[in-house]
Amino acid sequence: MRLPFRKSQALRQVAGSENDYLTAAAIERLKKDLHNLEKSERPMAVEDLSVALAKGDLSENAEYQDAKSRLSRIDGRIFSIKDRLKRVIVIDESVSSTGRIHIGSTVVLEPGPGVKRTYQIVGPRETNPTRGRISHLSPLGAALLNHTAGETIELDVQGGTAKYKILEVK
Repeated sequence: MRLPFRKSQALRQVAGSENDYLTAAAIERLKKDLHNLEKSERPMAVEDLSVALAKGDLSENAEYQDAKSRLSRIDGRIFSIKDRLKRVIVIDESVSSTGRIHIGSTVVLEPGPGVKRTYQIVGPRETNPTRGRISHLSPLGAALLNHTAGETIELDVQGGTAKYKILEVK
């Protein structure tokens, strides 16, 4: 007999600890979300479920089914956030004493003459390239790790090789 396997279990096994890097601001947002779910949304969902339950016949009660699935989604989200908070690794955003780029560093790059781009190296759950936040697992983020200001890195791209000069590490 084969045991049931949930998608969340598969993602947790694949994710490992490298996906658990979060900034202090992201951790605070998760805690606020958890507090809101536990103190506001879940009690309302429980009340809706009990009202629907009081209406009788559960087999044909769409309101009951809806309230039950809503409560289940909220409980799943609460479990997910608590699990993530247990395994989180806080990103140290301070400048390294050696000047090397690490997770949490902010880097000013020159991808071409006269062009400057600023990126912060973060964990995969916080990436947003349009806002200058790239993952340490991305090709550029991985190539930048352990380099210092003044160095030039080369990155293989589809059209050949891209060169980035590291102007500053904050």
